Amino acid sequence: MVSTENDKVKITIIPRFCKGCEICVRLCPKSVLGMEMFKVKVVDVDKCIRCGQCELRCPDFAIFIEKKD
Repeated sequence: MVSTENDKVKITIIPRFCKGCEICVRLCPKSVLGMEMFKVKVVDVDKCIRCGQCELRCPDFAIFIEKKD
């Protein structure tokens, strides 16, 4: 697992689950995610608005969003 966080959100990615379909990258309204070596990665956690679309749409359950208050 790879986690990236700030004071508002923690984004956790499980690289071995990611098949590189890019669904999460394309659906992110703030371009928080990107691809590297055919796997998703967090590009800029500070842009995340915690909408959860990446987690909701991932067919392989490879990404999780934890909202912080």
